[in-house]
Amino acid sequence: MINQELAKIFYEIADMLDADNTPFKPFSYRKAARALADLKDDVAEIYRRGGLKAIEEIPGVGASIGAKIEEYILKGGIDYYEAQKRRLPADLSEIAAVEGLGFKKAKVLYEKLGVKNLADLETAARAGNIAPLFGFGEKSQANILQGIEFRKSSGGRFLLDQILPRALAVKDVLEKHGGLARVEIAGSLRRRKETIGDIDLLAAAKPGADAAKIMDFFTALPEIEKIWAKGATKSSARTKYGFDMDLRLVSPASFGAAWQYFTGSKDHNIVLRRIAKEKGFKLSEYGLFRGAKMIAGENEEEIYQKLGLEWICPELRENRGEIEAAQDHNLPDLIGDRGLRGDLHCHSDWNGGDNSIEEIATAARAMGYEYVGIADHTKFLRIENGLDEAALARRNLAIDALNKQNAVILVLKGCEANIMADGTIDIADKSLVELDFAIAGVHSGLKMKRKEMTARIIRAMENPWVDIISHPTARLLKKRPECEMDFDAICAAAAATGTILEINSYPDRLDLNDRHIRIAAARGVKMAINTDSHDVSHLRFAEFGIAQARRGWAAASDIVNALPWPEAKKILKRNRKRVN
Repeated sequence: MINQELAKIFYEIADMLDADNTPFKPFSYRKAARALADLKDDVAEIYRRGGLKAIEEIPGVGASIGAKIEEYILKGGIDYYEAQKRRLPADLSEIAAVEGLGFKKAKVLYEKLGVKNLADLETAARAGNIAPLFGFGEKSQANILQGIEFRKSSGGRFLLDQILPRALAVKDVLEKHGGLARVEIAGSLRRRKETIGDIDLLAAAKPGADAAKIMDFFTALPEIEKIWAKGATKSSARTKYGFDMDLRLVSPASFGAAWQYFTGSKDHNIVLRRIAKEKGFKLSEYGLFRGAKMIAGENEEEIYQKLGLEWICPELRENRGEIEAAQDHNLPDLIGDRGLRGDLHCHSDWNGGDNSIEEIATAARAMGYEYVGIADHTKFLRIENGLDEAALARRNLAIDALNKQNAVILVLKGCEANIMADGTIDIADKSLVELDFAIAGVHSGLKMKRKEMTARIIRAMENPWVDIISHPTARLLKKRPECEMDFDAICAAAAATGTILEINSYPDRLDLNDRHIRIAAARGVKMAINTDSHDVSHLRFAEFGIAQARRGWAAASDIVNALPWPEAKKILKRNRKRVN
C-alpha cells in the first residue's frame, strides 16, 4: 500500500506551505494526509478500479490533490512536491520535529544560519548563534539542545501505528505463499512495546518446500529496498520505510521454542534458561531438551508448562516479576483485546475534530461500543477552537437531541478542559456540573519544575467536577519527554480524590506508560483507556491503549470504561458527590 507514503508527502507539503504563511492550503493537505493514513483500502487499487473519479471521492481529497495522487501512482513521484523541496534545500522535517521549533522557525534557521539538518542545528545552538535571533532567545536555545538530546536517545525507533500495519501486511503476503505453513510476528512488536526498532518474522515451511525460493520471494517484496543478508534459514533487509525486517525459517517441531525465544525479551529469556538449567534441561530456540531428547518445542505453552510455569502472555515478558507470578500460578487476569465498552475521549467538529457527533456515534457503535464520550476542548485551547461556557451548553443540547433520536448507542456529554498554571480549570464549575463526565489535562507550561507541576495536577484533581486526568505526563514519543512530576504523589492524590487517570491510546502518546500503569493499579487507582480521537478512524487506536494496559498488568477491573455505563458512572466522583 502506498497510502502511508502519500500521507507523509502531503504532511510535508502542508508544513512547507505553513512555513511560507500560505493560507488554507496546509489544512487541505493535512486533511488529505489523515484520510490516506487511515484509509483501509490501497489507494492504488482504488485508482485501478475507478480511476481519478474514485480517488476524488475519498473524504478529504479534492480535484487538485486527487491529481497529485494519480501522478504518484503513475509516475512514482509528484512534481509539485519535488519543486517545494528544491525551493528549501534543507531537511526541514527533521529540524521542525525538535520540540519548540516547527516549520516556520526551522525555515528561519535555514535562511539566517544555513541550518540544513540536525547536526547543523546542534552546532548553531552550541555556538550560541540561535539565541540572538528574533523570536528565539537563550531559553529557546537551551530547549533546542534538550530536544536534540531527546531525539538522539529515541532515534532509530518507530511508533506502533507506523510499523504494525506494515508488519501485518507483509505477514499477510507471506501467508499466501504456497510454501509456508505458518507465519508469525515476534520480537518487541509482538510484546507491543511503545516504540519498535525492527520487525522479526518467524515462519515454518511446508514439507518439501524450497527454502531458497521462499527467501527469494521475501527479498523481492516491493517493500524491500536493500538486502543485508540472505540465507536458507534467515534473511535480513532494509525496507523503504526505514526499518529493517528479518525472516527466519524454522521447523514446525521447533516453532514454539523459536517463537518464544525470538519474542524475548532478552532478560525474560535469560531467567527461563536459568530455570531450565536448574531442572536439568537445556532451552534454546530449537526446543527444550533433556540431554539429546527434545521434550518440548512445537508450541510455547508446553515450553512454559515443562518449566513449571503458566504460559505468560507476550506483553508481560520483560522480567518484571511475571516469571515468579507464573511459578506461583498468580499471573494477573489482564484486560482482553476487546475489553472496552466505550471510549470517553473523542473530539467532534465542534472544536477541531473532523467528524460530527453523529458520525462519531455511528463509528463507535461499529466498534461494538455501548457508549461514547464527546470530550471537546474548552476555551483555553483557541488553536483547537476550544468551547466557552455558552458553546459547550449548545453542544450539550445537540447531544441530548441525538440521544433522543438514537437509542442504539449512548452519547455522553464531556469535555477536555485545560489545567491552568495554578491548577485551576479554564471553564466554570457551573458548566462542568452539567456534563456526564469531565476530563482535564495539561496542555501548556510543560516545563514546570517537579514540585510545581505536581501541585498543579493535584489541585485539578481536588476539583469535585474533574473526573479524569488526560495524558497525565504530557509526553510525546520521540518528540517530547514526560513532564517532571512526583508520580507517587499524583497516585496518592488520585486515590484520595477518586480521580481517574487516563491511558491515552494515541500512538505518539501512550500515556500513561506501562510502569506508571502498574503503580496506579497496585494502589487501587482507576484508569480509563481512551483514544483522544480527532477523527473517527482514530477509534481503532484503542488497541494500542489496551496493549499498554496489559503491559502494565492492568485487569478489566482497573479500567472504568471496561464496565457498562451504569457501573462506570458510579465510579465518577461527580456521581459519588451527588449520592453523598
